[in-house]
Amino acid sequence: MESTGTNTAPGPGVATPVLVGTPAGAPDLVTVPTRQGLEAVDIIRRAASQAASGVGPVLHDGSGDTLGFLVPPGTADAWDLPGSACTQTNGRGMRFGDADIASPVAGCTGWLLPPEAVGPVTDPDVLRAALGEAARLIEAADNCR
Repeated sequence: MESTGTNTAPGPGVATPVLVGTPAGAPDLVTVPTRQGLEAVDIIRRAASQAASGVGPVLHDGSGDTLGFLVPPGTADAWDLPGSACTQTNGRGMRFGDADIASPVAGCTGWLLPPEAVGPVTDPDVLRAALGEAARLIEAADNCR
């Protein structure tokens, strides 16, 4: 799941969970570098205490390189944020509401924030703003070294 800045699907050989009970209108997936994604999760969670929308489900890849935010279907059609990719999922590789399935083992793709623990999806405008702020924070921190 390398972030290329284009609307592309994850590369071959990327392990994904099996599809179970995905609702119609499956969400799209915004993929970002892990460091920026973790900052964005924190930014959205801090802002969520003052706003109606918070962070939705977030996936991590097995290598720890990227995070994937579930966003409303159709987001990929207009997503153009540099350093990220937005892919139409059609529900591929997502588990929803299957409590009998064990948590992912180390090295596997799985949920950082599972669907049952957070909202249904992350608002794309909120995510875009948080990713921009995260990029600025990371750049400032890196320039202080």
